[in-house]
Amino acid sequence: MAHDLRYDPGRPDVWTWLQSWFVAQCNDDWEHGQGITITTLDNPGWTVTVDLADTGLDADSYPRREVHRSEDDWCVTWTENATFQAACGPANLAEALHEFRLWISTQAV
Repeated sequence: MAHDLRYDPGRPDVWTWLQSWFVAQCNDDWEHGQGITITTLDNPGWTVTVDLADTGLDADSYPRREVHRSEDDWCVTWTENATFQAACGPANLAEALHEFRLWISTQAV
């Protein structure tokens, strides 16, 4: 399936989308044991962990993706132990979340 990466003003930005996805997972149980964690790296950069347990997503279906453009411009995404993982450069957090969004759009949940 090809992904349309063009800007679409009718489509929510990645932050609005992530908030909506989070709310959709909240069922009085998931949000107490699972969730989304965004932290900083000291090199500098970001890490993202999204718990996929009880979301209906098949963590095994996400192929590892690595993009290294420069020392500060990079993004690595993968799934592991029922989580979506991302590590990225200091200005690549939205790109990492966009990769999560693209992957979700290919899942039959």
